[in-house]
Amino acid sequence: MPEITYREALRQAIDEEMERDRTVFLLGEEVGEYNGAYKVSMGLLDKYGPERVLDTPITEEGFTGVGIGAACVGLRPIVEWMTFNFSIQALDQVLNNAAKLRHMSGGQFKVPIVFRGPNGPAEYLSSQHSQALQSMFAHIPGLLVVAPATPYDAKGLLKSAIRNDNPVVFLEAELMYAWKGHVPDEEYLIPIGKADIKRNGLDVTIVTYSKPLKIVLDAADILAQEDIDVEVVDLRSLRPIDEETIYKSVRKTNRCVVVDEAWPVCSVGSHVAWLVSKNCFDSLDAPVEVISSEDVPLPYNHRLELACQPSVEKVVKAVKKSLYME
Repeated sequence: MPEITYREALRQAIDEEMERDRTVFLLGEEVGEYNGAYKVSMGLLDKYGPERVLDTPITEEGFTGVGIGAACVGLRPIVEWMTFNFSIQALDQVLNNAAKLRHMSGGQFKVPIVFRGPNGPAEYLSSQHSQALQSMFAHIPGLLVVAPATPYDAKGLLKSAIRNDNPVVFLEAELMYAWKGHVPDEEYLIPIGKADIKRNGLDVTIVTYSKPLKIVLDAADILAQEDIDVEVVDLRSLRPIDEETIYKSVRKTNRCVVVDEAWPVCSVGSHVAWLVSKNCFDSLDAPVEVISSEDVPLPYNHRLELACQPSVEKVVKAVKKSLYME
């Protein structure tokens, strides 16, 4: 299989779906002439023209609403937010229109739309541009929320999201766009709502998703040198969550560590920890550990910025704590 970057995998998914279905179109700030803020849409304007690759004004609530209206009348828009920090401007459109129109119309309206862009901390962006906002979207009935961490998963899930008849929030990350991975040339889809075991193990389960997957796998390599066998569950989908895969893993290892780069209060990670504690109580040999970002606005200073987020060292320490080694 060819090795491509995360951004190339996303581009392939959008390109293939636009070629397959003429109702699919892309809109957002700088997606056309500039080829996308992170170059995900490079070349798409030249291939499909300005009617299907639309540069918008800097008004997230406006062009998000345009996308939702287009979805209601039979098109399949892909709305790119330059960052999920700017999605806050469009929350009324997403939460009160996209998520609820199918319900409020008694099923007469479908809203097949994808909201995508980078989410979570990057580097040197300070508190207003480093927010992990997945919990806000995963909280809302009517939305599907996915957060792939590899190019393979990103392409397969984005194609599934574009074909879905419900609104899908598709979480990427600025620092993942250059990550490389093997992606097959032939078409494939990954179902929304299915987790993936990225590493098999027997001693402890680590549940994570999106960008923290890399530090979790690095931590697992370090722990393996001490004969600690870690199983890594990549959620990939945050709504719905694949509870069955999580429980099966925890009942095998009898321990669980959850790693989530969001703030700890009301986070996806804290919800997963509750699910495991409630449904695997008799299988657990230790309390569930949760690693999250510190409960503060993210600092600009790079050393403090890194100190506030999950790290390899924090994961290793939490695993050893769950094994009563520290």
